[in-house]
Amino acid sequence: MSVIDVLCGRPLLSKDEEGERLGTLAGIPVFGLDALSSAAYGPEAALALLIPLGAMGVAYIVPITISIIALLLIVYFSYRQTIAAYPQGGGSYTVAGKNLGPFAGLLAAAALMIDYVLTAAVGISAGVGALVSAIPSLEAHTLALCLAILVLIIAVNLRGARETGVAFMIPTYLFLGTLLTTIILGVVKSVAASGHPMPVAPPAPLHPVTAMVSVWLILKAFASGCTAMTGVEAVSNGVTAFREPVVKSAQRTLTVVIGFLMVLLAGIAYLCRAYQIGATESGPGYQSVLSQLIAAVVGRNAFYYLTIAAILLVLSLSANTAFADFPRLCRLIAEDGYLPNPLAVRGRRLVYTAGIAVLGALSGALLILFRGVTDRLIPLYAVGAFLAFTLSQAGMVAHWKRTGGPGSRLAMLVNGLGAIATAATVIIVTVTKFRSGAWITTLLIPAILLLMYSIRRHYDQISEQIADAPPIDAGEIGKPIVVMPMFYWNKVARVGVEVALALSPEVYLLHVETHDERLEFTDRWAELIAEPARRAGLATPKLIVIQSPYRFVINPIVEHILNLQKTMPQRQIAVIIPELVEKHWYHYFLHNQRAKWLKAALLLKGNSKIIVISVPWYLRS
Repeated sequence: MSVIDVLCGRPLLSKDEEGERLGTLAGIPVFGLDALSSAAYGPEAALALLIPLGAMGVAYIVPITISIIALLLIVYFSYRQTIAAYPQGGGSYTVAGKNLGPFAGLLAAAALMIDYVLTAAVGISAGVGALVSAIPSLEAHTLALCLAILVLIIAVNLRGARETGVAFMIPTYLFLGTLLTTIILGVVKSVAASGHPMPVAPPAPLHPVTAMVSVWLILKAFASGCTAMTGVEAVSNGVTAFREPVVKSAQRTLTVVIGFLMVLLAGIAYLCRAYQIGATESGPGYQSVLSQLIAAVVGRNAFYYLTIAAILLVLSLSANTAFADFPRLCRLIAEDGYLPNPLAVRGRRLVYTAGIAVLGALSGALLILFRGVTDRLIPLYAVGAFLAFTLSQAGMVAHWKRTGGPGSRLAMLVNGLGAIATAATVIIVTVTKFRSGAWITTLLIPAILLLMYSIRRHYDQISEQIADAPPIDAGEIGKPIVVMPMFYWNKVARVGVEVALALSPEVYLLHVETHDERLEFTDRWAELIAEPARRAGLATPKLIVIQSPYRFVINPIVEHILNLQKTMPQRQIAVIIPELVEKHWYHYFLHNQRAKWLKAALLLKGNSKIIVISVPWYLRS
């Protein structure tokens, strides 16, 4: 078994795809982890902006959360309809593109791609933030921990969707079990104490009041809290990953994910007000909101550390949702010609390996740039997600208007309400977060659009140039002129000369002579080449020696071949390049790779009349 088999698993047959599909139980960890884990940082992001209001700010978290849950409910019903209408994968790109036109689809795609990269980076950084909150001595290693978790997630995803679901199942259900237990215990204690429970471990003291309540501040808190809604579109993007019946399986998964998320958000908001828990500022003494809440309900005992460990795992692994959806989204765009073709190719484990690698590189760069600190990444978040929500809902309105049918008016109303609500949220999030970092997202979206249009233009130009080829003209097919660079006379060069003589009677052997290097076999030319060729009834190759006073080798050969082609523009020139093939990859570093550089130069500077033929000579082990 090779190293790649150990790391990524054995290759899967194409017919094994059905076995890789997911049920609801495994679909929740794969497609719902981002949405569920956002309950850990969404409320905290809102509370962080309410710090200047002190105890009064904690009271506002409940109405803000109710607004977010109402918006979440609208989006849920909209995406249930989207899944039913587009069982082949009804993500924002597909829905907007088919109903509002290619530009709307690409706009949604650009927004989603940014959102997925941020999802991966924010999830991992939030998980490490939870760990640092519990073990402050690890703060100096924040970035290293983030990158280590990223590598682990990439490795797991390369093994395939089914194995990813199984691997993440235990952390996901441990997170839900421990956090729901905490919320239930907290609510019971609060009700028993008439809404004023006594914390087991006192939370951090609330910040003194330094600002007055304003609409602007509440809107900013709402915009930050909306990060709890990122990831809810994941199921509709990945419908094809579910088992038959795919629509029912996907809708069931979406219902479970949204149901749990609403309970978590409502429970956290209620307990934060009941126990007077607010956000703390970054730096020494920082404690996450969930760390304070769990300690207040059950104390800092074994259950506390188990819950914190589950939160850490789920936050860190929530990046998996992006790794499940980003490659699928890129595949759809690549199939339409707006992204590179390799992104549409499935790898050895029936996953889109190139998409996983691209997302890993981009999210890694983002973590390094922002040093793995969640607070620095959050302001960039949510703009892309809500823009994609809006375009998807607007696309569904157009879909129902075009297709009609029973219930289409009610469906249009639901999707229209969703489009209006999410569009209003886009405006609020963009305006309130613009100076904090949302301006980066608003610049990146048109940049990505420009890139996608450039890629499509490139593919269109290629198609135009190579399409509609006429039948071959057998009358014009003749023997090519064969040119072979001759660096040294050895077994590698010998096999190249033999192939050249078999191809054409007109063979030129090129040797570049420098001041300190002379062709050693000129004195034995007749014995080694000329006489054996004559006895076989073949034309004798012509030896051309090119002087190179500056010790250049590649350029003189390329220039000679290009000049030869110019003098005989109707003739085809076949360039034979003999190559030594090593048994082990690490031996290639011991050679000058002159043959590969020569091939690259000819392909870059040549034209369709110059063809390059590699002649390998294999070393025995």
